[in-house]
This record gives sequence, structure tokens and C-alpha cells, in this order.
Amino acid sequence: MIKIGTALFEAAEQLEREKGISKDVLVSSLCDALVAAYKKHIKDKDADNVEAILDETTGEIGVFRTKTVVSEVENEDFEISLEDAKEIDEEVELDDEVKIEVTPENFGRIAAQSAKQVITQRIREAERKLVLDEFLSKKGTLITGIIQRRDERNVIVNIGKTDAIMPSREQIPGEYYKPGNRIRVFVLDVKETSRLPQVIVSQAHPEIVRELFELEVPEIEDGIVEIKSIAREAGFRTKLAVWSNDPSVDSVGACIGPRGSRIQTIVSELKNEKIDIVRYSEDPVEYIVNALSPARIVSVDILADDENRKEVFVIVPDDQLSLAIGREGQNVRLAHRLTGWKIDIKSQTQARALEDERERQMLEEMKAQQEEQPSAQEEAVDNNEQDVPVVDEEQNNEIPQAEENVQQEEQTQEENA
Repeated sequence: MIKIGTALFEAAEQLEREKGISKDVLVSSLCDALVAAYKKHIKDKDADNVEAILDETTGEIGVFRTKTVVSEVENEDFEISLEDAKEIDEEVELDDEVKIEVTPENFGRIAAQSAKQVITQRIREAERKLVLDEFLSKKGTLITGIIQRRDERNVIVNIGKTDAIMPSREQIPGEYYKPGNRIRVFVLDVKETSRLPQVIVSQAHPEIVRELFELEVPEIEDGIVEIKSIAREAGFRTKLAVWSNDPSVDSVGACIGPRGSRIQTIVSELKNEKIDIVRYSEDPVEYIVNALSPARIVSVDILADDENRKEVFVIVPDDQLSLAIGREGQNVRLAHRLTGWKIDIKSQTQARALEDERERQMLEEMKAQQEEQPSAQEEAVDNNEQDVPVVDEEQNNEIPQAEENVQQEEQTQEENA
């Protein structure tokens, strides 16, 4: 047996407290390392009756081989005589199995070298599995971390047992990420690597708004108020469509809170990002009108509504056009993402101009058709004239001559009579 003392157990307990790695992982790693070193020592990697046993009471560890008790030994590696087995255990009988210690002398140094490599690898694997399991369960949720540093275009955030990466596309435009500041991020993805898992976090993802509302609005967490859709341009503006499953609960009012307390907390968390709370409706016209708020709408005409196309034509007052479209088209763009409808917005003046243009085109088409009709009639008359048979002039001359001959014959007959 090899004396290892109590230091190993103290180290295992400390490892379990700091990193959450069970003491059994360290103990099993040490035993496996000792077995691997023994097999290498005896140059028999296929020996399957070898195991290492650690006595936590005495702090000793040793290598043992399990052998079968036989009357006549043929293979010393797997069999032991009854006489020798009786020396170990007086109650042993034939065909029983006994464990024989086979720890080589001066085996401590060799075992220690092997154990160091195995234990290091096992701890690394256990740590990686713990991190992977923990953050896979947190995928799609909000967590709090501390900004560590900026790495080129990425922000490195410490989230406990590992550092997460926030790529530039997941950062809020114009936001300054100062190292040491606490930050709330959305766990976007967890990628398994050969080392620690790579955790991707975001502050620009639309779902972070959903998570914040679920934290601040009890009605959403209880399922009374439901978030139907979210459209977000991080750092600028967000539109949120909500619906109440209880007619007595106002979905918009529940999200705003008493004197705007709930919405203000979320706006502060999002660095004063503007949030429009829209009342969801099954009626697409009403839903689109709500989504384009705060602009006033005159009319909404559905142009197409099928699986491939959802398109509407919206008319607003002249003074509301810029508000409906929004800065650089932001309002109508977010309304499109929120509702899933393609929205074409025109002012009343523009709509009248379009209508006048359509009427003018229709008149021109009708005029062109009327001009084409006389031409067609003239062509028909010409065709009819061409169809009249033409009589030869000689044939026309023969007809009067024949009539004259008939008259002369009749006169001659009268004279003869």
C-alpha cells in the first residue's frame, strides 16, 4: 500500500467547493491512474482483473488483482491455490474470488507521475461537463456577468465558471462597455469545444426584451398577459405586441405599470431604448393600425393575403406621414417585422395623386380603344369591297348583243306568220 495521507482529501474537498467538481471524480481519477501505471509496469495493458483501492481511513492506496481460488494453478495472473488463499482469508473455498495486493515496491514515484496527468485531464473534463450542463440549461435566459475586457471587436464577459463572448453584432450600437461594470446579458448559444464550452451572449437580441418583461410584469409570468411578437432595433426602438387572456386585465396597462414604473425600469435597463407597447388583434387591419402607432391612420386596404404575400396599402393624413414612416423608415420597418405584413404608406395627397394618375391612364386606354375601333371598321369595309366579284368588260358587252339577236329572231318569225 502507498501512504498518501489526508492532503489528497483536503484538496478534493477544496476543489469541490471552488469548482463544484465532486470528490469522487478526484478519487476515481487517482485509482484509474494507479491501475494504468501498474499495467504499464507489468507490460500487460489488457489485464482486466486489476483495480486500485483507496482506504480513506488510513489514507493508503494500493493495486489489487482479483484471482479465482483453484486446486491447481495454471495461470498465476488469474488463479491462486486454495492453500495460499487460506492465508489471506481462512473462510475462502474453491471457486471463490479473492483480492491480492500486487503494488510494486518503489511504485509511488511512477504512480504519482501517471496520476498527475490523469487527474489533470479528468478535472478538465469534469469542469467542461459542468459548465456545458449549466449553461445549456440557461440557454435562452438572462444572466448577470461582469465585463472583463474588449477583445478586438468582441466583449468578454465573466459569467461565473467561464467567460462568455459578446460579438459586435450582438452589442448595442454606440454602447461603451467598461471593464468591471456589471451587465445583464442573454445566453444566445453554447458551443462545445475541446476546452471549456464557448458561451455566446447578447444584448441586442429581441428575446432579451421578453425576459425583462417577464421579470418585471407578474401578469406575463403568470400567463395572464401574453407577448405575441417582438420587433427590435437594439439601442433605438422596440415594438412589443401583447394580448390579455383575461378580459378584465388590460394587457398594455399591465406592461406599463402604475405611473409607468414597470416600463421605466425596463427602459433604464435597455439604456433608454424607446419601447412601444402595441395591443395585439386577430383582425389584421386593427393590428396594423396599432402597430403603426403613434401615427393616426385614415384607411388600411388589404392588397394580398395568402401564404406567399401579405401586403396592405395604408393612407395617413399629410401631417402624419413622417411619423408613420419614422426616422429612416424605422417605424414602418418595425411594424412590418411585428405584424409580418408588407406595409405601403402614402399620405392623403399622395393617394389622391395616385388615384388621379390611375384615372388618367384609364381614360387614355379608353381613348386608345375608341381610336382603334374606327380603323377596324374601315378595314372591314375595304375587305367587303374586295369581296364583290368583278365582271369582265367583254362579258358585259356580250349580254346586250345576245338580247339584240333574240329580238331580231322574234321579229322575223312574226313577219313570216
